[in-house]
Amino acid sequence: MTDETVIRYCAPTLAALKAGSLFACLRESGQELHAGVRDLNRRLRGKGLCVLLMQRRDANYLVYVCRPELLTRDLNDPRAQAILHGCGYPCGQTNACLRLLRERMWTQAEFPHEIGLFLGYPPEDVEGFMAHKRAKCVGCWKVYGDEERAQRLFALYARCTGIYLHQYAQGMSMERMTVRS
Repeated sequence: MTDETVIRYCAPTLAALKAGSLFACLRESGQELHAGVRDLNRRLRGKGLCVLLMQRRDANYLVYVCRPELLTRDLNDPRAQAILHGCGYPCGQTNACLRLLRERMWTQAEFPHEIGLFLGYPPEDVEGFMAHKRAKCVGCWKVYGDEERAQRLFALYARCTGIYLHQYAQGMSMERMTVRS
């Protein structure tokens, strides 16, 4: 897992624009990936970030990068809490919610739909997805609520990623680009 990969898939989280990002690491050895996660945590912890291995299927791993402070804010939204409560999560306990999500991702064949809440998606969009409604538009996620707001966020996230990748290509380190929270 390279810094460029983390930047490509997590720039909005590195910039503190959203609570979390998820990306796949394909065909890396488990030992190598665990070492990479430890290294990222060491380098980014002081900036308010946490990196977790969330799932493994065959030789593919899913890595979650989050800002616990922003995640707590997002998960404490009343609509988010209603969804989490309905899915059996211990509302008001961010670390316990993360542990349960991780456990479900490791043990269940089906991907937990509530993961959108952990990625900074609006609760109304997570609800719409879970209810199998017809999406108004699709970008970084399927939108069922405020389409204009979502389109602005999609554009913001794309701009952020472009800027971060450009800065990285110009020699700026990921740590230097990462916003401290």
